[in-house]
Amino acid sequence: MLNHQSTTTRVTISLSPERYRALKEASARQGKTIRQIIEESLEANGIKSQREATELLERARKRAGLSDAAAMKLALRETRAVRRG
Repeated sequence: MLNHQSTTTRVTISLSPERYRALKEASARQGKTIRQIIEESLEANGIKSQREATELLERARKRAGLSDAAAMKLALRETRAVRRG
């Protein structure tokens, strides 16, 4: 689930006309705003704020019973594996 902060930052991106049209069509089809689609896409691709990543690491560490150092080592190994594809 997405948690939107009370403040937002406006950004400008450049998309090809075809990509922008596809984004607008997906927005209409899904009944979501373009912002929602982009936020969900970022979330699905593991793009997290520092706070979100820290909270995720802490929850995983507690569940696994790992020390901070062991949890960080595991997190780095897994992150690298995912990025390599």
